[in-house]
Amino acid sequence: MENPLHPEIPSADAARAAQLAAELERHNELYYVHNRPEIGDREFDLLMAELAALEEQFPGLRGPASPTQRVGGRPVEGFLQVVHDPPLLSLDNTYSEEELEEWVERLGRFAPGRELSFVAELKVDGVSIALRYENGVLAQAVTRGNGTLGDDVTANVRTIRSLPLRLADAPSELMLRGEIYMPRGVFDQLNREREEQGEPLYANPRNTTAGTVRLLDSREVARRKLKIAVYQLASDVGATGHADALEKLAAWGLPVLPTWQRCAGIAELRAYVELWRERRRELDFETDGVVIKVDSYAAQRALGSTGKAPRWAVAYKYAAERSETRVRDVTVQVGRTGTLTPVAELEPVLLAGTVVKRATLHNYEDLSRKDVRKGDTVYLEKGGEIIPKVVAVRLDLRPEGALPFEMPTACPVCGEKVVKYPGEVALRCVNAGCPAIVAGSVAHFVGRNAMNIEGLGDKLIEQLLRKGLLADYTSIYRLRLEDLKELEGWGDKSARNLLAEIDKSKSRELSHLLFAVGIRFVGDRAARTLAEQFGELDALMAAGAEELQRIPEIGPKVAEAVVAFFADPHNRERLEALRAYGVGLRQTRRRVVAEAGPFAGKTVVLTGTLEGWTREEAAALLEAAGAKIAGSVSKKTHLVIAGEGAGSKLDKARLLGVEVIDEATFRQRLAL
Repeated sequence: MENPLHPEIPSADAARAAQLAAELERHNELYYVHNRPEIGDREFDLLMAELAALEEQFPGLRGPASPTQRVGGRPVEGFLQVVHDPPLLSLDNTYSEEELEEWVERLGRFAPGRELSFVAELKVDGVSIALRYENGVLAQAVTRGNGTLGDDVTANVRTIRSLPLRLADAPSELMLRGEIYMPRGVFDQLNREREEQGEPLYANPRNTTAGTVRLLDSREVARRKLKIAVYQLASDVGATGHADALEKLAAWGLPVLPTWQRCAGIAELRAYVELWRERRRELDFETDGVVIKVDSYAAQRALGSTGKAPRWAVAYKYAAERSETRVRDVTVQVGRTGTLTPVAELEPVLLAGTVVKRATLHNYEDLSRKDVRKGDTVYLEKGGEIIPKVVAVRLDLRPEGALPFEMPTACPVCGEKVVKYPGEVALRCVNAGCPAIVAGSVAHFVGRNAMNIEGLGDKLIEQLLRKGLLADYTSIYRLRLEDLKELEGWGDKSARNLLAEIDKSKSRELSHLLFAVGIRFVGDRAARTLAEQFGELDALMAAGAEELQRIPEIGPKVAEAVVAFFADPHNRERLEALRAYGVGLRQTRRRVVAEAGPFAGKTVVLTGTLEGWTREEAAALLEAAGAKIAGSVSKKTHLVIAGEGAGSKLDKARLLGVEVIDEATFRQRLAL
């Protein structure tokens, strides 16, 4: 059957091309807009290669909206959008040494008679960024976006400590390219905090970095300690080639990875690729391959570009390490918030340098989609080479009679009925006395950012639960010396040390306690904000949702969760028990907002970089002058103070007609 629009194209090929285009667009949106990729880079590239081959065979299939004709995905909304001029091109990929050798040979045909040398660099797995310095000062940072249009995230990028805000002895105008990434240690710590708060874990550093760069609150961006690697000079400053440019960038104080290397030909390129195949696991950042560029700028110009990618550069992608193993069982674990999480219990297998025995299946929807069953043989990969995940089931090896897994209707730990709240995927046990919830909530209560009781770890919590000495976190303050000395492996000294730690915890600030008791959606920052605002627990407990939402950093979701927590009689009983045990319910370090002053009664937003103060110092001055500080601009904002490089907040203020002043006017109003 012929295609009526292009009779020369078989209908089956046209239908397959349309299917591929739709699927690629869906994955583009999941990756670039929602930061929720369903497939890896290799699978995406194979789909793209199949579509490109069909379009090469039947040019009538190639239209301006084809995924092969664009570089990436559209920028997310919420930031000022900036046009890249010239557009930021992507790189072609290779996946084997044979493909790499073919690329080198192809360059020889495009540039006959030239002696080509190369520069090899590790490909940081993060978020691409275009940087502009004017007169040595960072003026703008724009995400790659779709290669033509990106988001202005200058305020967020300024929080990256490894990136100089000012360069010495640099040209008056400088255009650079770099990659923002989250160090492995920071990612691990962030996930530990989310686990303590009962929140879903982030899948990998790359997606977490992408989400972080697009946060509207630059204070939260700063807390996540991103780093950046600058890898390309996009301005003509007299450099002869890429290696020369990297040396200049490093000399100006920019963060250039020291792992780059000049390579004379294919043998040295292969050696570099092999060197880092395993050593990359020792680095503090994720890397999924090697970028190889022709060194000489003159040779680069001679080689030119296609519509999508430069001919003089290519990315060599390491294959994601994949292991195959058998599912011994599918179990369900219960977290401190009562969330039921299915887990694949596996025959131990070596994956990316570690032995993996279990892998989370996240939730019932994920489990159903992958259809993992007891006895199945599965493929495992590590998300960002950190978190093991089941990526596929080998249906050809499925044992006869293997049954689909059914999520329990009752908690597997306490037997109580489970519930699913509207709008949520998770199933939850809501029995506050469930041993799993008690163990999780006690572990959270004693954590570093909470009551910080050293020595009370998971093993001891399990021992105390088995002995019936813990009913909830208030039970910690009933523990006696005799109780602890009777435990296996405990003596008089270790017992006394733990009791001293427990006693010391009674003097913690209210902010620590609010975080420790596990109010839904209240992390350590929100807990500190609430404690500093109200000063004592009773005042906070008496506050309604409307009053809470008047605090600039507290939104409706958090406000409703706080009110619901204090309305629960069980929670009030526990707090009264803590009061009776002598646990402090006050905040000595208060947020002081003066009732009088030049900014009295005004809600003020700070944006951009101020010369004279840090953001925190300026906020303290404003509060002393009567202002309330907000993190975002809204109709309730009275004033925006715009420093150097102010971005989307300034644009929104102008759009809403909010008064904007600069740093000099700010000083005048403070009479400084």
